[in-house]
Amino acid sequence: MAAMLAVGAGSSAALAAPQPDPAVSRIDTVIQDTKQQVTAVVYSASMRRMIPLNILRPRDTSKPRPTFYLLNGAGGGEDSATWAAKTDYVKFFADKNVNVVTPIGGAFSYYTDWAADDPVLGRNKWTTFLTKELPPLIDKEFNTTKVNAIAGISMAGTSVLNLAIAAPRLYRSVAAYSGCARTSDPLGQAYIRMVVADRGQGDLNNMWGPVGGAGWRANDPYINAPKLRGTKVYMTSGTGLPGPYDQMNARLVEGNPLTLANQVVLGGAIEAAVNACTRDMAARMRSLRVPMKLIDRPTGTHSWEYWESDLRRTWPMIAGDLADRAPARPSAAPAGR
Repeated sequence: MAAMLAVGAGSSAALAAPQPDPAVSRIDTVIQDTKQQVTAVVYSASMRRMIPLNILRPRDTSKPRPTFYLLNGAGGGEDSATWAAKTDYVKFFADKNVNVVTPIGGAFSYYTDWAADDPVLGRNKWTTFLTKELPPLIDKEFNTTKVNAIAGISMAGTSVLNLAIAAPRLYRSVAAYSGCARTSDPLGQAYIRMVVADRGQGDLNNMWGPVGGAGWRANDPYINAPKLRGTKVYMTSGTGLPGPYDQMNARLVEGNPLTLANQVVLGGAIEAAVNACTRDMAARMRSLRVPMKLIDRPTGTHSWEYWESDLRRTWPMIAGDLADRAPARPSAAPAGR
């Protein structure tokens, strides 16, 4: 079990304690916030820094349970736009027998391994952290079944597809909520530029190398869609047209008309672009006969209440994937909606 208490700085035990190896990832601290909520602090050797995690524990911990990695969007959970702040996911998972792990960090990083350190966004090796460093630590610390799934919204809706491609068989299923599955075409690159460069002030060339180069193609889920065979894939998006959660009484960030206008205009435009990416990805997976499930909503902007609804709608399928103890196997069955 990770350390819960610190030894006094002046004690001989503290002076004699060996320093942790900076080349080895570890869980540094576990804090029990509530009966079913834990904050864990994990040291990432690849990024040489501590990463906090929000963890929801199963209702029943008497036996091993699976793990659901649930990623935040562009702000990486470092802002107020988080699953914890914008949804009732804590209540939703309270009666579920699953570990829900959400890292706090990685703003504007696309949760990927960057080719170079960035002057603004620092060192980002999120693929390494999420697929190699973190899972064995979570499995050991929380006595899991070693069966995993992953989901993410917006920016992370792209990331989760790439993470599943990078680590075949690590995840039974992957859910991309309003994520653009194309990174090497002009529309996908424009969306990434808006997130990384415009909002995050990062240098796009530090992420996957020169824009449009081999690194961008290597991290394009559309191009690499065949590698998703054997993983259950769920994708959701709206058309960008105002829907049931784009009303004056909707649960908004500040709850005022300006916020609603921003959600409808800007959020509508973003979701329309995401919808085009998602439809393209679905068509490619059908042509390749790679199974997937597309939830294509007739309305809806790029906003939290739709993602919360998407989580609820896909969860029964994801829960079924996590409950299946048999190894995931490739399938040539036709893709479906």
